[in-house]
Amino acid sequence: MIGSLLYITSSRPDIMFSVCLCARYQSNPKESHIKAVKRIFRYLNNTINYGLFYPKSCTFDLLSYSDADFAGCKSDRKSTSGTCHFLGHSLVSWFSKKQNSVSLSTTEAEYIAASVACAQIIWMKQTLLDYGMTITNSPIMCDNTSAINLSKNPVHHSRTKHIDIRHHFLRDHALKGDISLTFISTDNQIADIFTKPLKEDT
Repeated sequence: MIGSLLYITSSRPDIMFSVCLCARYQSNPKESHIKAVKRIFRYLNNTINYGLFYPKSCTFDLLSYSDADFAGCKSDRKSTSGTCHFLGHSLVSWFSKKQNSVSLSTTEAEYIAASVACAQIIWMKQTLLDYGMTITNSPIMCDNTSAINLSKNPVHHSRTKHIDIRHHFLRDHALKGDISLTFISTDNQIADIFTKPLKEDT
C-alpha cells in the first residue's frame, strides 16, 4: 500500500507529507498506521480529479520554497524538510523528508532545509543549461529571518559549528549569486504542505 502511494506522489504533491510519514512506520506498522493509510486512499478516491496544471504561456523563472517543521517527529524529535520548485507557474519538483540529525533550533532546521533546496536548484540549473537556458539568480523563499541572516554572515561560528559542513555550501552559493534567500510570511509559505499536516481550509 505504501509503495503504491509513493508512486502516486510523483503527480500528487498534496499527499507527499502524509505518505512519507506513514512510510516511516512500514517496517513495524500498528493498527493506527493502517487506518491512516486507508484514510489517504479515501482522500484520493474523493479527489480523483485533482492534479497539476502546467500553463502553456508563462515566464520561465525558477522559484523555490523551503520550509522545516522543527522537531516535528514525536518519536525521535527530528525535523522534517520540505521544498518545492516552480518554473514559472508550474510546479516541477518537490521534496519531503525527515532530517538525518536532530536540529537544536528552528534556525538550524530551516537552514538545512534551504540547503536541500539549493542543491536541487543547482541540479535544475545545470539541466536547463543543457537545453540552452541560463538562469542566473534563483530565489529561495524562506520564512525564517535567522536562517536568511546565517546564509549571509560567515561570522556566526559558535552558532553554526554543530551544523554539518555539507550544509554550508548554501552560504557559498549565496555569495556567488547562484541563489538568494528571500523572506516570505508563513501564511504564504507553500512548502508548509510538505512539512506538517494542515487544516482543511488551508
